Amino acid sequence: MDPFDAERYSRQVRFPPLGPEGQAKLSAGRVAVVGCGALGSVVTLALARAGIGYLRLIDRDVPEISNLPRQVLFDDADVRAGLPKSVAAARQLERVHSGTVLEPLVADLTAATSDRLLSGVDLVVDGSDSFETRFIINEFSCSRGIPWVHGGAIGAEGRVLTILPGRTACLRCLIPDPPAFGALPTCETAGVLGTAALVVGAVEANEAIRLLAGDRVGLGNRLFVCDLWAGQWRTIDLGPLAVEGCPTCRGGDFPWLEGRTGCQVARICGRDAVQIASAGAGVDLDRLGRRLAEVATVTTNAWMLRAEVEPGIVLSVFADGRSLVAGTRDETRARAIVARYVG
Repeated sequence: MDPFDAERYSRQVRFPPLGPEGQAKLSAGRVAVVGCGALGSVVTLALARAGIGYLRLIDRDVPEISNLPRQVLFDDADVRAGLPKSVAAARQLERVHSGTVLEPLVADLTAATSDRLLSGVDLVVDGSDSFETRFIINEFSCSRGIPWVHGGAIGAEGRVLTILPGRTACLRCLIPDPPAFGALPTCETAGVLGTAALVVGAVEANEAIRLLAGDRVGLGNRLFVCDLWAGQWRTIDLGPLAVEGCPTCRGGDFPWLEGRTGCQVARICGRDAVQIASAGAGVDLDRLGRRLAEVATVTTNAWMLRAEVEPGIVLSVFADGRSLVAGTRDETRARAIVARYVG
């Protein structure tokens, strides 16, 4: 370690469980962060400051003014510039620590892109906004033996789970079936506090640092859950789930990676619209309508609901689980809109 870096990381290496050897491992570490929003921006900022050698930043979106209370890498100028989040994040992180190699990718993580986006790293950290993305990460992780850290925050609540393929419970062990389409609130409809994102992102980053440093004692099989508003913190033991495993982590079943489940996206001929068909059961239009009514004017009937969720963007959701995003032909943007408002 050169003298400059020795001084930079002097307080970290004095922490006995890390030390100079652990710091050297961080400098050689390669991490992919999926999503540069509320969680991803906290994670990447912490990892860059900790001296991680390489960060791959994967995001499909651009910063918006409503992001700024919780997405710590962006400011008003980034919103005005309209740069992709991964690019804007990389520019900020370069100022934080020029020694970290940054690879910003403006991309949507799908089954088709997972190999290109997630290969060649030591671990993956979740900053995503959809269960589909998380199940794809989980299956990629289990198929390649790459650890990953799952995190989520909504309202004032958060959760973190570290997954070591073959050793711990995976996401499918915890959630055998993904939630019904539109059944759960999203940050857009239920809100999220910046403090919750800070806590969850910090815990995710700490788990990543421990993994890279080689300290895996006690890692995994623990779901960390917090409710900052209620002042509640707890850890749930997932050891019993790990004993049995699931079809993915023990049986090599990868339905999301193999395209047997998940969303199917298609442009509508002759229209500025994209249809997204969700696998599985239909959607509870009444419940979804009540949630969307918090952020948009909603009209409903027995077959569908419709809401102008953004200027020029009309989201229609059908009882069979299909969504139609009118006002764009950009499939990536359409997927982001459905993830944001429906889940």
